[in-house]
Amino acid sequence: MRVAELETFRALMATGSARKAAALLRVTQPAVSQSLKRLETEAGFALFERLRGRLHPTPEAKALLTEVDRVFVGLSTIEHRLRSLREFGVEQLQIACYPAFGLGFMPRVLERFLNGGKTARMPQVSLQVLSSRDVRDRVAARGADFGLMADEVDTQGLESSVFARYPGVVVMKKGHPLARHKQVKPEQLAELPFIALNPEDASRHRLESELKRHGVELSVLVQTPYAASVCEMAAQGLGIGIVNQITALDYADRGIAIRKLSVDVSFTCLLVLPGGQVLSGVARSFLAAMRKQVQHDDQRIKEYLRSVS
Repeated sequence: MRVAELETFRALMATGSARKAAALLRVTQPAVSQSLKRLETEAGFALFERLRGRLHPTPEAKALLTEVDRVFVGLSTIEHRLRSLREFGVEQLQIACYPAFGLGFMPRVLERFLNGGKTARMPQVSLQVLSSRDVRDRVAARGADFGLMADEVDTQGLESSVFARYPGVVVMKKGHPLARHKQVKPEQLAELPFIALNPEDASRHRLESELKRHGVELSVLVQTPYAASVCEMAAQGLGIGIVNQITALDYADRGIAIRKLSVDVSFTCLLVLPGGQVLSGVARSFLAAMRKQVQHDDQRIKEYLRSVS
């Protein structure tokens, strides 16, 4: 079975006429008829009924069209990839990142990387902000050069390392009573409306374990999978929450106060790569920009916390 025969079949399904299909494909009408005959011979059944000069698809033809369309979607993807390779070569970058680092941190890295580039032709970058599980799946399927994800998701089959680990910080609306303190203690969290990360989040497990040691139980008002949502709701005055420093930094000038937590509740960001994959030069350069940016952001949050009166 040749691709040309499948093209003929699609054209016939679209037009219902050998003459129109021939015009669409820019071939002769006999060529269309011969191509269809070969396909029907190989299939072992008729794909069209000939009635009053028109071709009417059989139920088998309609079922086949679904699969043929999938083939051509794949071919279209290949053609797009070929065009991209002609324009950019292999210097493309596919990144999958969970929201904690994908919404604020990654745009800062992209600004550093793209605007600070010294080459005339910069790579094409695809940044996909996904859940940690979807990041894992995307990288495992080699749909990304690398990914950043939280540490509660299994990394089996991937190469992984710690990209960043930070203590959690308390976020609240500016003017909240807790904002008078430079550091928040576990007992100060008791009975306050709390905006929590989802129960499966590893940092929430660590927080509840620490609070249990101090005899404190959270009064959870809302739970959400995303630190950005915690910050948004804290800015609206719905309650307080504990998030990673990188996400908190994104909201430092957006209506929230950030305070240290007296107990260590760490947030860990993992860098994951497909097993056995060698990173391209552009991917290595981007990782270097990421490491510089995370150091810069770490310094900014430390300066912010020192400035709290």
